Amino acid sequence: MSEYQYLLVERQGSSAIVTLNRPERRNALSLALTRELLQCLEELAADAGVRVLVLAASGPGFCSGHDL
Repeated sequence: MSEYQYLLVERQGSSAIVTLNRPERRNALSLALTRELLQCLEELAADAGVRVLVLAASGPGFCSGHDL
C-alpha cells in the first residue's frame, strides 16, 4: 500500500478503512486529495483480500465538497 499525504489507510482483516485527512479544510476535495483517493481505491480494488471498504473523515465534517 502506498503512503499518502491526505489519506489514512488502515486494514482490519478483510476490511479497509480509508480516512480523508484534511480536517483544516474540512476534507475538501482538492486535486491532490482526489488523485490520492483514486490511486488508493484502485490499489484496494486490486487486492483480493479486501472485501469491505469504509470511507471516513477526520475533523468536524465529512467533506465540504470541492476545494475551490
